[in-house]
Formats: sequence, C-alpha cells, structure tokens
Amino acid sequence: MTDAEGVRATIDYAEVMRRLPHRYPFLLVDKAEDFVPGTSITGIKNVTHNEPFFPGHFPIDPVMPGVMIVEAMAQTGALMMSKTMDVAVEGKIIMFMSIDGVRFRKPARPGDQLRMKVVVTKQRGDIFKFRGETFIDGKLAAEADFAAMMVTVDQSAAS
Repeated sequence: MTDAEGVRATIDYAEVMRRLPHRYPFLLVDKAEDFVPGTSITGIKNVTHNEPFFPGHFPIDPVMPGVMIVEAMAQTGALMMSKTMDVAVEGKIIMFMSIDGVRFRKPARPGDQLRMKVVVTKQRGDIFKFRGETFIDGKLAAEADFAAMMVTVDQSAAS
C-alpha cells in the first residue's frame, strides 16, 4: 500500500467512517497515516474542548480519560485490521479482546493531537496482537499491549 516512491498510505476521515462502526461520541480516530498492511499504522485524534467527557473530567482542568486514550489505540488497531483484511463493516465487527501493560505518562488536554503508533506483534488468522504507543508533541503519553479479533455478526438477530 505504498506509492511508486515508497510513501506509506494515508486513510482519510471518510474511509475511517467506512471501516469503523463507531460514531459520535465514541469515534476516536480522525484519520491515519503510515499504514503498512498487516504491520503498522499511525492513528490521529485531534482532541477538542468539545469532547463529551470534558464537562465531567474535569470542568476546571480538563483531562482526557486514560480509558479513552486506550480505546483510541484499539480503534486504530481495528482500522489497520479492517484495511489489511479488507473487511466491510456490514456482517463483521472487530472486537477488543485483551489489554496488558497499560501506562499513562502525559495527560491529554484540549488542543492536543494524539498520534497513536500501533504495531502488530503477532497475528494468527482473525486475531491480531498489538503494541500501541500514543504520543503528544513527540512525547510518549500512553502505551499498551492489546489484542483484537474479527467476528461475524448475526444480522438476523438485529431485526
């Protein structure tokens, strides 16, 4: 997925919307770059003061909840899986399976841009294991090891 000059692929917001089932207020990836199929991706989330969690976390000194940063890394991994495996949202879903070794090193605040570097550490069939690191202004803000799998959705149960 690189062009003739070896530039790694980008994923714009429209493609993110096609590949992830998440929607406001839970979609936490605006776009991605440096996509290498089955290997790695960098997700980007622009944190704004309008995020729905800031009024309660915390009104005077807003901080993005750590669990939301982890979710943004997981969504970045799901985006990489979806594009690598060319999975349509209809009929399939990528589900978070596990998380280990989470560390938070720097708070995310309004105006920050999260750059979530996610690398595949292992793949077996429809299961991927990842190492995620989130950076703010080039400094490590959070890190985690996590896993996800693709499952088939029974669409007849939804009707």
